[in-house]
Amino acid sequence: MSDAPVKKTGGFADLGPRVLSAVAMIASALGALYAGGDLFVLFWLSAGVAVNWEWQRLIGGERLEVRYGAGGATVAAAAALGHLSLPFYAFLVIATGAIGVAALADAPRRLWAGAGVLYASALVFSVCVLRASEPYGLATIAMLFAIVWGTDIFAYFGGRLIGGPKLWPAVSAGKTWSGTLTGIFSGAALGLAAARMGAGEGLALAPTFLICLIVAAVSQAGDLFESSIKRRYGVKDSSQLIPGHGGVMDRLDGFTFAVIFAAGLGLVRAGASVAAGLFFW
Repeated sequence: MSDAPVKKTGGFADLGPRVLSAVAMIASALGALYAGGDLFVLFWLSAGVAVNWEWQRLIGGERLEVRYGAGGATVAAAAALGHLSLPFYAFLVIATGAIGVAALADAPRRLWAGAGVLYASALVFSVCVLRASEPYGLATIAMLFAIVWGTDIFAYFGGRLIGGPKLWPAVSAGKTWSGTLTGIFSGAALGLAAARMGAGEGLALAPTFLICLIVAAVSQAGDLFESSIKRRYGVKDSSQLIPGHGGVMDRLDGFTFAVIFAAGLGLVRAGASVAAGLFFW
């Protein structure tokens, strides 16, 4: 009989490094959110550049260094245009950058290379345009943090404590229906509480809770999307930059989908501000 230790599966074996990394990232994100302005833009610009770097590195192929640079430049332009609330020009720049990086890649990877630039740039533009949307920019990002973080945390614990059928084992072996539903409803409740604190008594509770539910579900779709990409390329961790996590993309997958959805909805409904379009119906 072998005396080799048995590797734990499931349970909370990975909780320690996940918690320490998460606390550091949450503190940094909240500090940047509170500070706003250039510091906020630089924080998310760094995140977007890291996402593009991980994505291009993950799919591999030709002219990687040039794709890192061109994609990073597009992300930087998206951050600036989001901060200045210029969505039309941001759309043109992001589309041009994505097409340019796609052209740099070898044929089998062109679509994926361009999609990486689009993904990273849309994240950065969306979070910057919402934060710059006064007087509710800070409250909107705080609401999204509450939804996404709450959904992730309660899905993690709900799945491990309740268990049950897997959500989509071909894409994510660990996700369960119980965890996903627990996460979505808990994240939506936390998002509603954050929105109520930020927007005040004029907030319509029923439509806001519905929006929070949709955002929570969208964030879980983002998690599955990122898992499917890593599974496609046979990678567990896209960079090993964050202990206990699967890379910057892994930590931002749910938030990326959530903030892009929120910014899109806010831009469609924008009156006095993009952020106000999410709060007042």
